[in-house]
Amino acid sequence: MPNSKPTTPFSGKMERKDNQSPQGAFERRRYMNVVVQRARHPQLREYIHSAVSGLLPSIQKGLVERVAVTFFNTDNIPMERFIFKLMVNQSFGSKVEESDLEFSLRSFLIKLSVSQSLTTVLPRDCRWEIMAYFRSLPQVSTSKDAEMWIPTDTKQWQQPPLITPIKSMNSEPLGLQLYLEHPSPAEQVSG
Repeated sequence: MPNSKPTTPFSGKMERKDNQSPQGAFERRRYMNVVVQRARHPQLREYIHSAVSGLLPSIQKGLVERVAVTFFNTDNIPMERFIFKLMVNQSFGSKVEESDLEFSLRSFLIKLSVSQSLTTVLPRDCRWEIMAYFRSLPQVSTSKDAEMWIPTDTKQWQQPPLITPIKSMNSEPLGLQLYLEHPSPAEQVSG
């Protein structure tokens, strides 16, 4: 779960501020022999692909502590946050094949697809963004990949969030935890 070590949140520098997902924006598709949701619209699919691909070099270097998909209300206050906490064993280098991780990732995707009952019903006019929490600030001058990410000015909750664990896996070299965060009851009353 979250640790007390400070991290730096960065938000994808994608200019798409209306990351709203109208009903029907996603469709069911198979990936690794598991049914997942895939964006139907090519621009939305490219936004998601670009954000994830842009993070890959930093994840491989162990610079990213966690990635969040955060849903906001119209006042830009977070309503719900899916957190993917990453632990990468650097001693493996580039010796890992996708097939080595496939079994663990499949079980992870299955659990993710049945976690809908843990989520809140989001208003139609909400928006979302992908945020990465780096262990240290990316060096823009030395990495083209770092240029995709900018410090975020996203409002944070004032109280610790309610945390619901969803799935954990450890399949060397990758350790991954997924949990859901919601504002505390006190935050919901004051927000």
